[in-house]
Amino acid sequence: MGSGLFAMHTSSSENMWIGGALVLIMVLTILLRKLGFCVDSKAKARSLAKAQVSQDHKDIGLSSLTSAKSIRTYALEEIKVATRDFRIRIGVGATSYVYLAELGDGRFGAVKRVMEERGGCQKMFLDEVSILLRICHPNLVGLLGFCLDKGEQLLLLEYIPNKSLFDRLHTHKGKLSGCLSWSSRLSIALDIAYALDYLHSVADPPVIHRDVKSSNILLINDDHAKLADFGLCKLGHHDAFSVQTPTIIRGSLGYVDTNYLNTGLVSPKSDVYSFGVLLLELITGMKSLQGSVTLAEWTSECRKHEDVEVMMGMLDPKLNGQVNVEELRVLVHVANMALLENSMARPNMAEIAYKISSCMEHSPEADLPV
Repeated sequence: MGSGLFAMHTSSSENMWIGGALVLIMVLTILLRKLGFCVDSKAKARSLAKAQVSQDHKDIGLSSLTSAKSIRTYALEEIKVATRDFRIRIGVGATSYVYLAELGDGRFGAVKRVMEERGGCQKMFLDEVSILLRICHPNLVGLLGFCLDKGEQLLLLEYIPNKSLFDRLHTHKGKLSGCLSWSSRLSIALDIAYALDYLHSVADPPVIHRDVKSSNILLINDDHAKLADFGLCKLGHHDAFSVQTPTIIRGSLGYVDTNYLNTGLVSPKSDVYSFGVLLLELITGMKSLQGSVTLAEWTSECRKHEDVEVMMGMLDPKLNGQVNVEELRVLVHVANMALLENSMARPNMAEIAYKISSCMEHSPEADLPV
């Protein structure tokens, strides 16, 4: 009798488990279908966004507009083979080293190796992967794959061979390539304005880069560039007036928004401020810090002066005055607006991109002696 009751109890328990398993499978099936729908919707949205970007940037002619890259995960051994065991280092980040990877068929990639001893952590790595999976734009360095294996945190990124804008402007090797022309400087500024406008206005949710600087701008050639390094990015809100809480200050000295420094509140307008510093860097050929003084402070008097001769006084001497005066006026004005203490009074990146592109269109002779 006891064994019969035990058998009945066991059978009842098994039925409950089977029933529960069936319910779980049904729930998972529904969730997976919904997830598939969401992924498909996001893919369609990204496709539409890329189509819009293609229309807005049809004159740039970058191959990355039409070449869709598949993103995959890699085993550590694959990355070691591609980088020849991390042999050729091509860059250094705040929390990482970057290595050249040979992908085969003459193609190359850049492997960003996040290092815990340099302050990197798995959360930052996963946050960066999450950001990179959300975004796609011809002026943003793209993600090809990633590896989280045996304690390594690795991103396989698009390889841009011509170093950074910082290298081009400020290093001996970069200067050996000759002076970066005025028209090239405007074109680079416009590319980065497009990239930031995409992050702020098209990406869903919006993305705040938080580390816009010349060393994070990689040159395709002297006329076109891509924004890189999304390790400090923060997801924003479509509602510019949404309630915020102060965050730990991130960024690079000389570029960090003064309002962000004072309040801990970050917004897309923080990137606008950094872009203003970048414009000053392109105009003057000077680094973002002049000793203990920021470039924004260093140029304050000249850039706010109405006299064009005074304004010309802060121009990069390597340009030898080969500059279109009206374009210079526009760039200085945009920089001044971007650097306003009141962040809400600063223009957005769409307005900035429009200003720069408009002045270039109305100045067919890009480099005129003054």
